[in-house]
Amino acid sequence: MHGRCNLACRYCYLYEGPDHSWRTRPAAAPPAVLDRTATRIAEHARAHALKALSLVLHGGEPLLAGADTLARFTGLVRDRVPPDCTVHATVQTNATLLTEQRVSVLADHGIRVGISLDGGLPAHNARRVDHAGRPSWPAAVRGARLLADRFPSSYAGILTVVDPTLDPIDTYDSLLALRPPALDLLLPHGNWSAPPPHLADAAHGAWLCTVFDRWWRAGRRETRVRLFEECVALLLGLPAATESLGLAPFDALVVETDGSIEQVDSLKSCYEGAAETGLDVFRHGFDAALHHPGVAARQAGVSALAEECRSCPLLSVCGGGHYAHRYRAGHGFANPSVYCADLQRFIRHVARRLAEDTAPTAAAPGPSPAMPSALSSATSSASCEGGTS
Repeated sequence: MHGRCNLACRYCYLYEGPDHSWRTRPAAAPPAVLDRTATRIAEHARAHALKALSLVLHGGEPLLAGADTLARFTGLVRDRVPPDCTVHATVQTNATLLTEQRVSVLADHGIRVGISLDGGLPAHNARRVDHAGRPSWPAAVRGARLLADRFPSSYAGILTVVDPTLDPIDTYDSLLALRPPALDLLLPHGNWSAPPPHLADAAHGAWLCTVFDRWWRAGRRETRVRLFEECVALLLGLPAATESLGLAPFDALVVETDGSIEQVDSLKSCYEGAAETGLDVFRHGFDAALHHPGVAARQAGVSALAEECRSCPLLSVCGGGHYAHRYRAGHGFANPSVYCADLQRFIRHVARRLAEDTAPTAAAPGPSPAMPSALSSATSSASCEGGTS
């Protein structure tokens, strides 16, 4: 929706990373791009008889385009898709531009609001500053509290990137204080050619294990944590769809402000042009993207993974990890994740907790239930990983 941001976060892969294509694109998506994109979405929904689709209004900072623009575009999509297709619309924002009037517009048009923060305290967000170096926290926390207090039904949740230098329990509890209905915990974007900081000793995995135990043992679901819920589901042999875990084909595309159809923008953390497909909404439908090698690889499941991944007992749960995290210059994406040790540590830890807490007691009558194969593999191979907690 908008290709610029009112913040200058010091770690941003989009503006501080190797891809600079944002510099040559329009700041905001012009009306012609929005109109054509709505038509292409409707065509795709009709061709595939979709009963639902997710429309994520992203940036940059999408609210720079104006809440009314976001509402109009969402209305265009809903008007054009078949009547039996539900459009789940979400805007992902840094929360600094949220006001009661803007959130009212979004709420009136059925657009839920997800916010991005590094934690629930000022110190956690020290790197999230504006272009003059001023902290964004005061405005961001006002926006988060506005959602929680006045518009809880429009509050989609909080997205937080894992920082192993921060205390995991302190970070989690501070985020809970902002009352998010859901929490997304993401590993920082990095790869074998540009490793993320603090990679040693599976520190990110250890951080996730600590938060998982806090979440798992709370006695009630204080908030949904997508990574945790989907890891448990996959260990139990249930379907789960996430970009970070599992083998389900990834099914998202990005339309840039100039109408270019691209793969997800996390690939821009790898190299210049990594997300490009050569397609655009004026000349191509979304099905054309399925023929792009990068998209095809992400639809190919196990066959696109490295040999080490294909023989790993955690394959069905890990799925090779996030696609962008597998990149190595000169070798492409057919590599294990740069976070392989972290993922192994985390998945085995969750498997152990799940096995412990679902094991039949000695007094339980009848035969023991069969352990799902993924859970069995994760628990039986736990001793293979020397760093497992």
